[in-house]
Amino acid sequence: MKIIFLGTGSSLGVPVIGCGCSVCKSQDPKDNRLRSSVFIETGNICILIDISPDFRYQIIRENISRIDALLLTHEHRDHIGGMDDIRAFNFIQKSAIDCYSSARVIKSIESSYEYMFVQEKYPGIPEINFKEINIEPFSLAGQIIIPIIGRHFGEGHNQLPVTGFRIEDFTYLTDIKDISNDELQKAKGSKIIVLNALRKEKHYSHLNLDEAIGIVNEIKPEQAYLTHISHVMGLHSKINKELPEKVSLAWDRLTIEM
Repeated sequence: MKIIFLGTGSSLGVPVIGCGCSVCKSQDPKDNRLRSSVFIETGNICILIDISPDFRYQIIRENISRIDALLLTHEHRDHIGGMDDIRAFNFIQKSAIDCYSSARVIKSIESSYEYMFVQEKYPGIPEINFKEINIEPFSLAGQIIIPIIGRHFGEGHNQLPVTGFRIEDFTYLTDIKDISNDELQKAKGSKIIVLNALRKEKHYSHLNLDEAIGIVNEIKPEQAYLTHISHVMGLHSKINKELPEKVSLAWDRLTIEM
């Protein structure tokens, strides 16, 4: 299995528009973060988890020419904002792309991209086969995918379910603030786990650094990577030195072979 971190930033990315902080002005490429997404090659299939507003640039930068399936964690724009550009792969592969997500996410996409769902479609619009998933494992070209459901709190602490995914010994969980023990058990035994860690200070809808490390200590993977990182976390070079053994900040273009 090969994993490429296409983006590791929060919804604003890094640098943030108009910000003059040391992170946003950093010349270290590991401090430059596009919106969060990962690309996975496993067996004979290529999987994209989330399709950010930076999708087009991310794909060109990594010279990716094939996507067999799209997995969506939730409907926030920094995770679905690149949907229209999937049509480039329709042209290349001469087929629609399968997209796996919850019914709620599909309904949100239908509202945001209504032109994809009309009966008489305009030529050249994205062609996507939406496939509803829930808490049950599903098969993708013979590869078993295990959904893991966390909660992404919003204003007033309204709970928004977010779907993470386990693929073999790799688990990806982003944009969660809370997760039940039953769901977390699904990640146990993973060799690599990816978790969101927005910043050091507590946040109402995302894990902070200490909370993410607490989950890592419970799961005990061989290696943990932190993603969905904001500019207020601090400089990559500084924060990485403060982390426990086997925990690292991820960065854009980080590639892992399993």
